[in-house]
Amino acid sequence: MAAGHDDAELPGPAGTVAAGPGDTGAASAPASEDLTRLAGLHGVATSYSPAPDRTVAVPASAVAAALTALGVDAGTPDAVNAALAERERELRERLLPPTVVQWAGAEPPAALAALPPGTRLDVLTEDGQQREGTAGLPLGVHRLTAHAPDGRTGRAHLVVAPDRLPTPPGRSSGVLVQLYSLLSHRSWGMGDLGDLAELASWAGRTAGAGFVQVNPLHAAVPGAPTDPSPYRPSSRRFPDPVHLRIEEIPEFGYVEDRERLNALLERAGRLREDVLDKGALIDRDAVWELKREALELVLAVPLGPGRQAAYDDFRAAHGRALDDHATWCALAEVYGSDWHGWPDGLRDPRSPATARARAELAGRVDFHARLAWLTDGQLRAAQRAARDAGMPVGIVHDLAVGVHPVGADAWAQQDVFAAGMSVGAPPDAFNARGQDWGLPPWRPDRLAASGHAPYRELLRALFRYAGALRIDHVMGLFRLWWVPQGSPPTEGTYVRHDADAMLAILALEATRAGAVVIGEDLGTVEPGVREALQRRGVLGTSVLWFERDWEGDGHPLPPERWRADCLATATTHDLPPTAARLTGDHVDLRDRLGLLTRSAAEERAEAAADTAEWLALLGSLGLLDSPAAGPPGSDEEEEIRAVHRFLLRTPARLIGVWLPDGVGDRRPQNLPGTWDQYPNWRLPIADREGRPVPLEELTASPRLRGLLEVLRPSAASAASGPSAASGPLGSPGAPGLPGAPGPSGAPGA
Repeated sequence: MAAGHDDAELPGPAGTVAAGPGDTGAASAPASEDLTRLAGLHGVATSYSPAPDRTVAVPASAVAAALTALGVDAGTPDAVNAALAERERELRERLLPPTVVQWAGAEPPAALAALPPGTRLDVLTEDGQQREGTAGLPLGVHRLTAHAPDGRTGRAHLVVAPDRLPTPPGRSSGVLVQLYSLLSHRSWGMGDLGDLAELASWAGRTAGAGFVQVNPLHAAVPGAPTDPSPYRPSSRRFPDPVHLRIEEIPEFGYVEDRERLNALLERAGRLREDVLDKGALIDRDAVWELKREALELVLAVPLGPGRQAAYDDFRAAHGRALDDHATWCALAEVYGSDWHGWPDGLRDPRSPATARARAELAGRVDFHARLAWLTDGQLRAAQRAARDAGMPVGIVHDLAVGVHPVGADAWAQQDVFAAGMSVGAPPDAFNARGQDWGLPPWRPDRLAASGHAPYRELLRALFRYAGALRIDHVMGLFRLWWVPQGSPPTEGTYVRHDADAMLAILALEATRAGAVVIGEDLGTVEPGVREALQRRGVLGTSVLWFERDWEGDGHPLPPERWRADCLATATTHDLPPTAARLTGDHVDLRDRLGLLTRSAAEERAEAAADTAEWLALLGSLGLLDSPAAGPPGSDEEEEIRAVHRFLLRTPARLIGVWLPDGVGDRRPQNLPGTWDQYPNWRLPIADREGRPVPLEELTASPRLRGLLEVLRPSAASAASGPSAASGPLGSPGAPGLPGAPGPSGAPGA
């Protein structure tokens, strides 16, 4: 999970939840019986279980605040009683819930089975066909009308979804990278979509890789400085044009003011040299300033008739959502990025004042709409490059858990966001104070009433250019921790989504795109969630260092006991690179920054013992070609290769290599618990000495090639051994995998 800067959710043994402020609900009295009943009828929790043997009451104030955000008055006992009576009457009298799910091949949903005998069902399908009854309906989101014998009428969105999502065609390995960190000698100071296409083409053709996973490429909130975290975007629906390769825009060659354009190219070269040769941090704002100036020149070139037709089609396909996004971008140029401070009329995207402003700023609105179109085109080109290189999956994109409260989506979709609420996490073993990620949540009731339209449109937009989608904090499809504005995260509560509908729509859109879905399910996971995801074909995420027998002896989990339906990796962007973990450099870093909660000696001893235990297991399995005589990390290249040989021994469908591990980078891209103490999201890939390594050197690195050679389909077939139940990496038509035996990491609540 990486929604903010203090957000890592790390697995640990069950029942080790630390008490913290508000842990007993002392900040407010527990919910009354009537408030508890009312909350339950709206999906709001009044307690939660941080461990299987422990229940914590939620403060009544948090319950009331969540209900208020859902449009329910729970401010006084009388209001609670009235709201409870109204909700019970509504549920008693309605024929259908707002959304009904029909899984392909399954029995009719309970909502239909409970209808009065003799009820007639009419369906208007997605493509406009009128049907009577629900038998034989095509996949899609249809309009269902129920006519009861007593004269009552009920209407619902009927989601007809495939039973399971697409799964990878056999096993494959791939690389994981934060795109901004992947600079080449052609990029303008940070990695871009041209670099992504080059990496994918190289990895697929020379290393037999099946995928490249990147960070979220959502549009950022402009600012001075811009929030560098890719997990707090302005919009998840539209990508950020800062990732454009300017020279690959067809109109680039027709810019008339070549002198000015060449000056920008020279400045871009200096910016690139500052990072690669002088050790400067990636400066996203400086990159965008240059690209924006260049884009003003490029977009002044008229489109040819074919290109104009393609752009017109794009605008028509994305409709009001694109108009809203581009309008917000244009207004932000005039009034600043925080729409809460705009003139009154402009805070409402549907107001007459906004309509007038959109007309007055038509040129800038068109500019930003074209940027979205151009970026979409280069994203799809990167996916084509990956598939042309033989990748069975291609580019794995990342869906952030939410959006920035001042950004375009929060402005355009105010009706579906919960006012005064923020997403976070309750206290756990690793953060006794809980977490507040500063992201407004969607209202489950409004989503359901719309047939989950914003969610459907978001998925459809991302699947345009994704071979697979990683969903950050996938547990959010089931419930999210809501923190009332002004309250500490300890005084929040869980609010449930219609998980069946969220999964059904995910299955529908992924199937239409032929895309795989990976859920980031690290951390606290309530019982049944991993099983539900696995049943529908959503892959999980397993990180080596956390895979221990938490319910048994606590030792590293043998490879044959790992779950099959997952992406298995050695590390992530929020965790230390493998070389740092092997050498203990990650403890030294946290010590230098004052982040340790115990003495440095204790932390180092524990880290060394953990590493030694894993290396002992690798050695016992014969995975270390030449076990080092010295301490852990003394032959880090061989040990890193052994770690990935171990991953091959598991039945995991996908195996990912953190690209910086291929050159010995010691630095995490994001260090949870820091803000300005550490350069989160601004580091280029570097070697073990911290020297930036451009893409051209990276792909020529013998060390990286040696690591990827371990995972080549031919080598992997020999190295995987009998415990890898899925066949060699990259093999098409591999036999079906056994079901996951349940959570293989730490169980949670």
